[in-house]
Amino acid sequence: MNAQHQDPAERPAPANDSQGGDEAGAAPDRVAELEAEVAALKDQYLRAVAEAENIRRRGERERQDVAKYAATNLARDLLPVADNLRRALEALPAEARADDRVRGFVEGVEMTERELLAGFGRHGIERVDPVGHPFDPNRHQAMFEVPGTDQPNGTVVQCLQAGWVMHDRLLRPALVGVAKSAAPAGATPVAPIADDEPTLG
Repeated sequence: MNAQHQDPAERPAPANDSQGGDEAGAAPDRVAELEAEVAALKDQYLRAVAEAENIRRRGERERQDVAKYAATNLARDLLPVADNLRRALEALPAEARADDRVRGFVEGVEMTERELLAGFGRHGIERVDPVGHPFDPNRHQAMFEVPGTDQPNGTVVQCLQAGWVMHDRLLRPALVGVAKSAAPAGATPVAPIADDEPTLG
């Protein structure tokens, strides 16, 4: 008999569809697994990019700080020179300035001070003039208190040694005297403890 007219009962049974069903069920799981892997890799990539950007910014900041404060040690070494030039000019009597024999010397000292201060200014180095300003522990060092002044309590009234800053960084605090107000009117003074009076502790 011709194969084309084979009896359907004699035809081979179709393959079991259970394997195809398993593959179809496994496909969504595989997709979810790949999507989770992609999400994890994307998260790692974004973290790496952010870390690289932070490192770049930190390096740029450090580079700017190095350039900005490179002359810190040299500036500290030159501060006494600026102090001595200022002391020399302040110690010179007014009548000495009128003397032709010392006028050239005075002008030379003044010119030297101006050149030094101009060089300081190019590097962001400035003198701190605290007199008349409130005491700032971040920029001033109090050496003594001055009672009986008309200034509010805590105001700088004397400067023994000028302070210096470089940009926003302190090079040397100013040595100052601070006003001390008298006790407020009507305040009751504290009586001293007598020798026979019991104490706590």
